[in-house]
Amino acid sequence: MCYSVGMRLEFQSADGALAARAEDIVRRLRGAGHAAVFAGGCVRDALRGAQVKDIDIATSATPEQVAALFPAYSVGVGKAFGVMLVVRDGVPYDVATFRTDGGYQDGRHPESIVYDTAEHDAQRRDFTVNALFYDPIEGRVIDFVGGERDLRAGIVRTVGDPIRRFREDRLRLLRAVRFAAVCGWRIEAETWAALKAEAPALGCVSMERIRTEFLRTLCEAPVPSEGLRLLAEGGLLGVFLPEIVALRGCLQDPVWHPEGDVWAHTARMLDLTPAPRPPELVWAVLLHDVGKPAALRVGRKPDGSPWYRTPGHAAIGAEMAEGILRRMKESRAITGRVVAAVRNHMQFMELPKMRTATVRRMLGRPTIALELALHRLDCLSSHAKLDLYDLARAHLAAFAKEPVLPPKAVTGRDLLALGMRPGPAMGRLLERLYAKQLEGASREALLRDAVEALR
Repeated sequence: MCYSVGMRLEFQSADGALAARAEDIVRRLRGAGHAAVFAGGCVRDALRGAQVKDIDIATSATPEQVAALFPAYSVGVGKAFGVMLVVRDGVPYDVATFRTDGGYQDGRHPESIVYDTAEHDAQRRDFTVNALFYDPIEGRVIDFVGGERDLRAGIVRTVGDPIRRFREDRLRLLRAVRFAAVCGWRIEAETWAALKAEAPALGCVSMERIRTEFLRTLCEAPVPSEGLRLLAEGGLLGVFLPEIVALRGCLQDPVWHPEGDVWAHTARMLDLTPAPRPPELVWAVLLHDVGKPAALRVGRKPDGSPWYRTPGHAAIGAEMAEGILRRMKESRAITGRVVAAVRNHMQFMELPKMRTATVRRMLGRPTIALELALHRLDCLSSHAKLDLYDLARAHLAAFAKEPVLPPKAVTGRDLLALGMRPGPAMGRLLERLYAKQLEGASREALLRDAVEALR
């Protein structure tokens, strides 16, 4: 065991009182004769100077003893695993009893737990950097597993045998990559070898948990392509997103894509996406060219050099994206928006030739902000020309004082009043009249056109 004495840590957080309330909980547990310390990720992040989102507390007190000390503020949300939730000023704190875990049969949860010592509690955790404790009263880090040394060296290492750790909880395979990518660390050699060996077993983890870890990696990492690379080279990405692995080696015209194949293009787009990265934009970037391998056509230019074309890849990609996002258990709202962005991402090329009505329909889509962000990244990561992006923004600015898609000036009720019967013909006429309205025609002119059409 190693103590870093006199090491007063600062727990930076958006909630200025987060650490003070957690310390009060520790003091109350200590006052009742129990050991109590801050534990896990909050200690890791405080040591590396990162913002702390929450503070977990580990204690020798049993869940029943915790409940007795905080009768009005505790909830047994994880009581079967020795975890109580203590709520202070509306903020929840996990208070977990020191424990060791029994066997793992489902690759995710222990079959049983035994209350134990702090040292044994540290030894059942996933990575050394997550197995640190901090005594907020005496201001010291408590390290049973060499986690502080690994943290300062920038190393992700499992606690004990990596094969055993990964087999206990398959989600740790993804967590190892996330910590490496988000913190800028490297995965220790034996841990990396075990990760690659155990990667095929990731499939036993629920897709919701895989999606959460995957998105956290790409949304939070300073260089998200590094996370994507580790996932691919570790054999994990192919388990849940083989369509993205297929982007490697899918060649593109170097005139428009000097950055390389579709994988390189997509990775560059991710790195150019400014933080904080919203999940829907990350998905749109990942999937916007997912149809290219299926659409790829290779030929020869007159000079004998190869050309590469991917006709229809946006439509193919939209269909693939919908299936992928359903498989990943993504929400319907995000799925719908991402699929629309993938389907429409090549339309910007037609913008200079579009009629005003078509431009307004395009810019009036509810997904246009996402589409514009995707198009900008698409350009910046390839030929770097933003003329079409600037043109779209100029068109939007021109409609700053009026809706891009105003209400219809002539409605079905107007056509009924003119004697037209409901049906498909009415719908087609309304669409033609609306297109003319978007070109600038007045209601009076539209009604005259309607009367003429009904003769």
